[in-house]
Order: sequence, then C-alpha cells, then structure tokens
Amino acid sequence: MAEKKAQSQQSGAKGTIRIRWFRSYIAAPVKHKKIVKGLGFTRLNQIVVREDTPSIRGMVKKVPHLLEFVQ
Repeated sequence: MAEKKAQSQQSGAKGTIRIRWFRSYIAAPVKHKKIVKGLGFTRLNQIVVREDTPSIRGMVKKVPHLLEFVQ
C-alpha cells in the first residue's frame, strides 16, 4: 500500500490544475476578492498550480468572470 501511495505522489502533475487570474477585481464584492486571494494570487495575469479538488474547483466556479483554467 505504501508503494501505491509513493507512486501517486511521484506522478504529481496528474492531480493538478493551472488557473490564471485575468481580470481585475477592483469593482468586485469583498467575497470575490477573498476567493482570489485564497487561491494564492498576488498579481494580475498570474498562473498558479493548485491541487485538483472539489473545493478548489468550487472557488473557481464562484468567480468565472475573474479566473480561467489554463492548459
């Protein structure tokens, strides 16, 4: 079982998504600003790599006008 876990950790990139912050949140509600900051963005047009979990996908789904998935 430990070998299986080690193999899944080594593959790494399979369980990740790349997200880009492409639009400013100046006029957005505070809740949207907190979501963008919670995903780890610090500047516009930045791309971050996050684990592909339902919570991360839910955060991105809340602000689709500010964020986009990148390949």
